[in-house]
Amino acid sequence: MATARKRPRADLEESQAECPFSVCHPDPNGKEKNAKRRRQESEEHPQPKILLQPSPFAFSGEFKDPNNTMDRHYQVQPYQKWMDMTRYNSFVLNGVKYFSEGFIYVANNSTIERQKNPGEASQPRKKSDDDWVARILEIRASDEHHVYARVYWMYWPDELPPGTHDGKRCITGRQWYHGANELIASNHMDVINVVSVTAAATVNQWDENNEDEVQAALYWRQAFDVRSLELSSAELRCKCNRPENPDKSLIGCSNDNCKKWLHDECLIHDALLKTYDRLGIDKPYMPTPVKKEEAEQSAKRPLSPSETGAAQTAEQSIDVKAEDRTETFKFADVESPANDSKKTNGIVKTENKKRGRPRKSESSDPTSVKPYEGLFKATLIEDDPNAPVLEITDLRKKAMGGDKSWTEPLHCLVCNHEIK
Repeated sequence: MATARKRPRADLEESQAECPFSVCHPDPNGKEKNAKRRRQESEEHPQPKILLQPSPFAFSGEFKDPNNTMDRHYQVQPYQKWMDMTRYNSFVLNGVKYFSEGFIYVANNSTIERQKNPGEASQPRKKSDDDWVARILEIRASDEHHVYARVYWMYWPDELPPGTHDGKRCITGRQWYHGANELIASNHMDVINVVSVTAAATVNQWDENNEDEVQAALYWRQAFDVRSLELSSAELRCKCNRPENPDKSLIGCSNDNCKKWLHDECLIHDALLKTYDRLGIDKPYMPTPVKKEEAEQSAKRPLSPSETGAAQTAEQSIDVKAEDRTETFKFADVESPANDSKKTNGIVKTENKKRGRPRKSESSDPTSVKPYEGLFKATLIEDDPNAPVLEITDLRKKAMGGDKSWTEPLHCLVCNHEIK
């Protein structure tokens, strides 16, 4: 299987599908440098037109420039050869029909290496080592053996090049909030030979304001402008005002006047800090004693409408999935070099679907300072019949006596309401 060119190269690689076309992006407002040549052009050799490609991605985030639409002016070279070919709405490859505006997997050099060495298929690899993903913008062909597609590339987060701007931060590669199946829409345009296509891809746009949409396939939420190396913004959550990782949990505050979505790691971090401040390195945890008489009276008397267990509490809900999860808060840095073919150019949220491996965040991460590390750990228990709770485990060897495990209620980090 051959692979597409993602960048023009002087020498055609053996694994590449032959493609004689390249894309350039001239300034539509620039003046012609050779006016004499322009006057001499005839109808048989028309001057190449600068075309505009409207962005097919209606992203919800923002760029620094509010007028940035991701639209791009372009020309395909050689211009006349490209324009002379017939334009089609679809093509058929190996019995599979592919349509314009659809998403496709495209073979790359990693694909070829895996085919040559089948034993390497079982080795761990990054998503960016898999096939590239692209969105078809246009299909042209001169005959059944010469079929080409003009595409916009979807980036794996690992492929974000050095110098990328994410808000005010300068980043490279995958960030802690990017999910395992997350892609980034771009306006990086190329022309490929369709024999490089390996399969159709299902790629959904993730609406971060839709709490009930589960992302079962590949998805995207941010856009990447290859001209400015800028990422569009992502929805901010929690008291820390950081995006969410769709592979991890969010917990909704049950206070109708708040309804803030909170990172589970922020809730756990806050609880462990309070536990450390209260018990230090050697003070044992002693549960508050309850007098027998008070316990019996409390069990016999009817519940008031404001107490847990009353009929009113049936209206309260937990916006999380029932699962146990232990957080250790040791994030690992992720090496994310851009794909070699991408270096050289200037370039869903629901509460019950979050899982993933943690990664080290930037220095602004409010959970980065952990004086409790090695002394206490916490497990979030979300299948409690009444409300989600934290099970605190005492790991201290100096603390003699007391309980070594107990539960704590969760409190909203914004309004301090107990989450039920």
